Amino acid sequence: MFPKSKRPISVVTGGAGFLGSHLTDRLLAEGHRVIAIDNLITGNTANIEHLAGNEDYKFIKHDVSNYIFVPGEVNHVFHFASPASPIDYLKFPIPTLKVGALGTHNTLGLAKDKKATFIIASTSECYGDPLIHPQREDYWGNVNPVGPRGCYDEAKRFAEAMTRAYHRYHAVDTHIVRIFNTYGPRMRLEDGRVVPAFIAQALRNEPLTVFGDGSQTRSFCYVSDLIDGIFKLSMTDYHEPVNIGNPREMTIKQFGEEIRRIIGTNSELEYRPLPVDDPKVRQPDITLAKKLLGWEPKVAFEEGIVRTIDYFRSRVT
Repeated sequence: MFPKSKRPISVVTGGAGFLGSHLTDRLLAEGHRVIAIDNLITGNTANIEHLAGNEDYKFIKHDVSNYIFVPGEVNHVFHFASPASPIDYLKFPIPTLKVGALGTHNTLGLAKDKKATFIIASTSECYGDPLIHPQREDYWGNVNPVGPRGCYDEAKRFAEAMTRAYHRYHAVDTHIVRIFNTYGPRMRLEDGRVVPAFIAQALRNEPLTVFGDGSQTRSFCYVSDLIDGIFKLSMTDYHEPVNIGNPREMTIKQFGEEIRRIIGTNSELEYRPLPVDDPKVRQPDITLAKKLLGWEPKVAFEEGIVRTIDYFRSRVT
C-alpha cells in the first residue's frame, strides 16, 4: 500500500466521517501514513477532499462489516466507523449493530493479524440514562437494550466487550475511548444532533427545536481537544475504558440561549416531546484522563462554537 519506511501506518475506519477525518489530519501531522476506510453511509468525501494527492494517504470505499483486506504493514487500527447521531442510527439500526459487532470483530482481526495496536471509538451512550453523575469509567450504566436507541448503545457496549476479549485472549494491544458530545467543523448539517440543529435553525431565523423542557444537560467538547485525547490514549499501554470529553455542563435550554446570543438571531425556542430514553444528564468525569494522559480540554466553549458557526454559515441555505 505504501513504500517501506520506518514511519507508522494507521488504518482509520469511518475515515470520511466527522471524527475520522479530523483524526486522520492529526495522524498525518504526527508523521503517520493513513489508510482510511469508509462506506460513506454517513461519511462525506468533502471531509477528505483536502487530502487528494497526498502520498501519505489512501482511501478505500468499503463496509468494514465485511471482511477487510489491507496489504502490507499496519501499526495502528482506529475503529471509528458507525452511524453516531440519533437520526442516523434510527434510520440505519441494523448497519449500526453490524458495524459495532461484525465491524469491531473484523478490525480487531486486522489488528491481531498485523500485530497492530487497536483503538475503538466507544461512547458515553454506554452509560445510557445515567443514575450516577458525573459519569465515571467504573459505572456500568443504565441502558434500555430494546429501546429505539438500543441499536447504538448495545452495539458500542458489545464492541467494548469484544475489544477487551481480544486483549485478554489474543493479547492485542487495545484501547477504548468513551467519547462524550463533540462538536466542530465537518459535522453534518442535518445529522439531528443539537449543535448543528440549533446553529442551522438560528442562522435561518427559524425556531430552535428543544426536546422536553430543555433541562436535560450535555457537555460539549471541541473536536481538536477530543482528537488530542484520543491520540494520547493510543500511545499508552492502558487498556480499560477512558472518558474523553469536556466536563463543562449546560442545559439544552442554556445552550440554545448561547447560540441565539452569539449568532444574534430572534429565533424563539420551540418545545417538543422528549424522545424515548433520551439521557437526562451527561457529564464526563475526566479524572482518569487527567492522571493517565495529562489531558484536559483547552478550547473554550465560545471560541469553539464561533469556529463551528463560521463553518456552517456558507453551508446553510
